[in-house]
Amino acid sequence: MSGLEVDPRRSLVATFRQHAVLLLTFAGIMWVAKILDLLPFLDLHRFGIRPRTVAGLAGIFVAPFLHASFAHLLANTVPFLLLGSIVLLGGRRVFWNVTLFVTLVGGLGVWLFAGRFTNHIGASGLIFGYLGFLLARGWFQKSLPWMLAAGALLVVYGGVLFGVLPGRAGVSWQSHLFGFLAGVAAARLLFREGKRLPV
Repeated sequence: MSGLEVDPRRSLVATFRQHAVLLLTFAGIMWVAKILDLLPFLDLHRFGIRPRTVAGLAGIFVAPFLHASFAHLLANTVPFLLLGSIVLLGGRRVFWNVTLFVTLVGGLGVWLFAGRFTNHIGASGLIFGYLGFLLARGWFQKSLPWMLAAGALLVVYGGVLFGVLPGRAGVSWQSHLFGFLAGVAAARLLFREGKRLPV
């Protein structure tokens, strides 16, 4: 036999570390942005998604890293790490495709349809996108393990789905709704008729 044998345990640990670094980097940027936002001259919130304004288009990519308060940031950090890690189980390519698709399509939905003179910030749209993707993946891929994972997620996170409906003032239900729909669409595009498409 030519070549070196790969220790599967070492490979698994290396993969886990890579995934952890990726997710913690994302979360770290969110926390750094919030700390910088404490400086009086920055006002990073102005870079959120402001519907139907040219300046607000940049917010589609920036808004997931901005948060109104540390409580808001903490509330988003935990589900981001949890759901993001589950999406990563499908591979980094799937993770990047879903993340970029949800960020772009979900954010564009907010930009097009949310109320005028509003400003939308926070990672909750991306989090709802991950949830939508994970709930839909098993169905489109015809995969029993992913269907079981979806069932478990429904038990744990099913209640948050009400967040896609208009509710508490100051909460961007539009980000939740369009993020969730974008996640479902990502699952549909990546896994058609039970087969994973090349991405």
